[in-house]
Amino acid sequence: MTLDQLPVGTPARIASVDWSALVAEEAQRLRALGLDEGARVTLAYRGVFAGRDPLAVEIGRMTVAIRRVHALAMTVEPIAEAVA
Repeated sequence: MTLDQLPVGTPARIASVDWSALVAEEAQRLRALGLDEGARVTLAYRGVFAGRDPLAVEIGRMTVAIRRVHALAMTVEPIAEAVA
């Protein structure tokens, strides 16, 4: 599933990113923010208007707003949380 399909509040790990689908400058910015293969992310918010933009993604202690086209380029695998 891609990041834009992830249910809100579900933790996941980025399995792959199709960097060729993104503009080089945008890809560089996303990497600088830590949105790369292996990163643990949670979709915190999805926009409410027509394009459902922006998406708020939690990565570490940051919340980053990205466009849906960026999320479409990221394949994620949901993570099962351990129950304490």
